[in-house]
Amino acid sequence: MANSAQARKRARQATAQRTRNMSQRSELRTAIKKVRKAIAAGDKAAAQGVFQASMSVIDRIADKDIVHKNKAARHKSRLSGAIKAMA
Repeated sequence: MANSAQARKRARQATAQRTRNMSQRSELRTAIKKVRKAIAAGDKAAAQGVFQASMSVIDRIADKDIVHKNKAARHKSRLSGAIKAMA
């Protein structure tokens, strides 16, 4: 247990930050799932539109260092490639 006032405050801040980060990470996963669902549906135009909206979410979360920038780039690349591979 935290004994000093400073340590108690850092514990409070860490809890708030962890909650915020979990929410943002969940938002990232949801955005990726939406694109994958659109790709599975087979409509290339709709998938492209959902991908454009999801790219901003992915970039925003990577900018905040909630996920590594390379992980964000990898997801964007693979989703983009999956959309391009559609007939």
